[in-house]
Amino acid sequence: MTASPRRTTWPATMVVTHVVLALLTVLTLVGVRQLGADLWQLTAMAGAAVLLHGGVAAAHRRPWAGYALGAAGMLVLVTTPFLSWSPTMLPSAVCFPLTLWRLTTRVSVRSSVVALAVAALGIVLTELVAWDRLPPGEPGWTRFVEGGLLMLVVGGVWLAAVLVCRRHEAARRAESERLAAAVADERAGIRRDLHDVIAHTVTVMVARIEATAVTTADPATRRELGAIAETGRDAHQGLRAMLATVGPRADSRPVEVPISLDALPDLVASAASPLHAVTFAEAGERRPLSLSAEVAAVRTVQEGITNALRHLEPPVEVTVRLRWTPGEAVVEVRDNGGRARRAAGGQGTGLMGIEERVRTAGGTLSIDDGDDGWTLRARLPTKEGA
Repeated sequence: MTASPRRTTWPATMVVTHVVLALLTVLTLVGVRQLGADLWQLTAMAGAAVLLHGGVAAAHRRPWAGYALGAAGMLVLVTTPFLSWSPTMLPSAVCFPLTLWRLTTRVSVRSSVVALAVAALGIVLTELVAWDRLPPGEPGWTRFVEGGLLMLVVGGVWLAAVLVCRRHEAARRAESERLAAAVADERAGIRRDLHDVIAHTVTVMVARIEATAVTTADPATRRELGAIAETGRDAHQGLRAMLATVGPRADSRPVEVPISLDALPDLVASAASPLHAVTFAEAGERRPLSLSAEVAAVRTVQEGITNALRHLEPPVEVTVRLRWTPGEAVVEVRDNGGRARRAAGGQGTGLMGIEERVRTAGGTLSIDDGDDGWTLRARLPTKEGA
């Protein structure tokens, strides 16, 4: 945390600055007294110094009030009549650029331009008064040089404060975007887990209940199981509605969950029931896959089975095939169309998510809607073919 040390040392730094400038101002006033200044002139200069130091202190919480006090102190220094006197001779005059810095870092750029204009007008007034008080024989160009230097100092302080503000604003904006991206990633991860795991489990559960209801001989039991299956479908629709409120699948990175091709036989077996014949076959010699490709393969199988069980009236046959070649692994989920298709519900995003996973893994996804059923096919590159 780099901000904490700066925040804790800043007050001490300002206290030291005030003390040093005040001591130098006292020494300067003593010297001015030796040059013949009256007591009321010294009092005015001391009062201006108090205003300047008070302006810096007030600007911490009230930037405009602090700047006004600093400007008032400078005005007193400018208008105090004394031969060859310039406000820049008083060390406490350094407080005025500090109030300008504090104001610029606390208000909008447009507002700070007004403060800069006030400072510029003050410099012009200072040099005009100094010009009028020039001792005989002193060249007038010294006023132009001093005025130019003061303009450079004030303008440099203002510009530096603006740049610091923009840098801090950019850092805050980057941090805000980082947090928003982290929240979006977390929401997307929750959404994926709900869709890929819970929704699949609910669909398989409903399918098995329906199969049991068809095969049972007791009418009352059949009705009760049918009601349970309907409740499961309602829960599934509610889950999909909740996923829609979580947000769209805007992420482009696969979730690297601990999932393996070795889980495919159990995944297929868990979806089978008396009315849902789900089989798995694997051909060819297994090749190494990237983690993202392996996750995409398993999720493709999961989505294909889920869609078949959810959208087709039983009896349904689903065949899952995994075919290996040296360059790619082909995952295919094919159904026979069932007895009929159920009435379509709301549009889901499962297939879009699978396509995204497959594409991120470097593969392609195709969906064939034939007369004899659907075929979901993913071609994923092996590490040898990548």
